[in-house]
Order: sequence, then C-alpha cells, then structure tokens
Amino acid sequence: MNYGNIKYCDIANGEGVRTTLFVSGCTHCCRGCFQPETWDFRYGEEFTDAVAEQILDSLQPAYVDGLTVLGGEPMEPANQRVLAPFLEEAARRYPEKTIWLFTGDVYEDLADPASPRRTEATDRLLAAVDVLVDGPFIEEQKDISLRFRGSANQRIIDMGRTRQAGEVVPWQDDAVFAGRGRWTD
Repeated sequence: MNYGNIKYCDIANGEGVRTTLFVSGCTHCCRGCFQPETWDFRYGEEFTDAVAEQILDSLQPAYVDGLTVLGGEPMEPANQRVLAPFLEEAARRYPEKTIWLFTGDVYEDLADPASPRRTEATDRLLAAVDVLVDGPFIEEQKDISLRFRGSANQRIIDMGRTRQAGEVVPWQDDAVFAGRGRWTD
C-alpha cells in the first residue's frame, strides 16, 4: 500500500487534534473529488513498518485525540489487508484515542458477505474503527457547511453503538455543533 500524505495535528478530519493518514488507491473516482491524485495506487510513498511506527508514536501526546484514515480509499481490498493490523495496533496501544475512517463505500455493503468489497480483513478493520464516515462524495449534494463530510448523502456512524445495536447508529456531535448542518443568520 502507498500513502499520499500524513498530517500531524490535523483538526479537519475528525474530532479534536488528530494524526491523519491519506492512503493511495481508489476505484470510486467520485466526480469533484478533492484529491483525485490519490486514485492511483502507486501515488505517494510506500507505507512501511517505519512509517506505521512513526504514525503510532505521533499518537502518544495527551493533546492528540486519535487517528484518522482516508484517501484515496481505505476500504479498497488491497488497502484493507495493510490497514487492519495497523489499526488494530493503534487501538491496542491507545485505547483511549479514537480511530476515524472515511470511505466512499456504504457500511451496509461492507457488512454484506456477498459484497465484492469485503475481504478477510474487513471485519477486523471495522472492529478497530470508532467512527466511520461512509458514502461516496456526490458533487450535486456538496455542502461545505457539513461537519466532517463533503456531501449530504454521507453519514457519520458511531461504530461502537452500531456493533451493539446491530444496525447503523449515527454518531452524536458535540452539542455546540449538533443540528447545525447549514449556516444560519
């Protein structure tokens, strides 16, 4: 797996201060994607054990709230196989920190045993994720006032509560931001 970028002290891709990994490779190729260069699986640099360790070390400070993975597409089958053990290790080392993952796939498709997007690593990967932002970017539904997503069709899913309930449970935003999907006067 390759990655296009790593951002340390990112505040745009999940709650709080985060380390964000942008993986390479995406077959969704959404029209209006904000970084189409990451569609190419060869884009960027190789995700090595040393890079993984550097990211894990960056999560150590108390002011860092967690890890975010996006892309490209983390749920591309080839990427899942690399990310599952990495996210499991992040969750093991830092159980108090959250892991967010952004995907153009829809959760129900990833959970479907017949889906071509599922691999032997899918369940392991999803088990390590606390918050899943799912759904393709749809340019006609673009809304820059939405928090942590680019288009209105995308959902922010609380994966812990979803696993418990056996159905999708939306993530609850901080009360300061809740219900503010659009700017008002």
